[in-house]
Amino acid sequence: MGTPISLDLADDLPAPRLAELADLVFDWLREVDRRFSTYRSDSEVCRFDRRDVPFAAASADLRRVLADCADLWTATDGFFDVYATGRLDPSGYVKGWAAQVASDRLLAEGAPNHCLNAGGDVRVRGTSSTGRPWRIGIRHPFDATATCWVLTGTDLAVATSGVYERGHHVVDPRRGVPAYGLRSVTVVGPDLGVADAYATAAVAMGAAGPGWLAGLAGYHHAVVTDDGRAVHSPYLPQVVDRAQ
Repeated sequence: MGTPISLDLADDLPAPRLAELADLVFDWLREVDRRFSTYRSDSEVCRFDRRDVPFAAASADLRRVLADCADLWTATDGFFDVYATGRLDPSGYVKGWAAQVASDRLLAEGAPNHCLNAGGDVRVRGTSSTGRPWRIGIRHPFDATATCWVLTGTDLAVATSGVYERGHHVVDPRRGVPAYGLRSVTVVGPDLGVADAYATAAVAMGAAGPGWLAGLAGYHHAVVTDDGRAVHSPYLPQVVDRAQ
């Protein structure tokens, strides 16, 4: 889907095993791209949207994604809507979900220390190769060379939805127009797919987004508004001293 992806495997394993694990991750993500990309007319999600593929013939993964997105539509009061643009587009969930699945598979394969970054949606587990918790920088939405926050942890899913690269592309599904008010929303929690969807929903809510995020159980947030104000939840796993 045009998303740069990086993988840091921090376990002390033989090089052939590390290469095998990396192949496992990237083969899965390429498969997701083939099936879920909205930029490929032959992808399963595009063929499903055109009704070339009936629901009964859809893959188990597509049915699972559609079911999860329906649950998220309910959980976000309709602001996470895969039909907000008029066509089926589950990308606001799929990228985080795919990276979460890849991380889960690495854990099951005996690689508990890793960092997977899928275009700014990050899943970390365990520790880095230094033996310390992972540090995740959240890009400043007005300055690509700076960070707003640096998070630290050993088991974090960090998803960011913003308008600083593609403009105000997130649609408010209630009004059918691009949402304004929030320039960047980061959501931190246990599941990257859910965090990704929550971040997208909050952007779609505009000024009401931070208040809604504050009521979520098990998820924390950091927000930068269109007018440059920065707020975050009190329990955000933040590194205050960026020079550490």
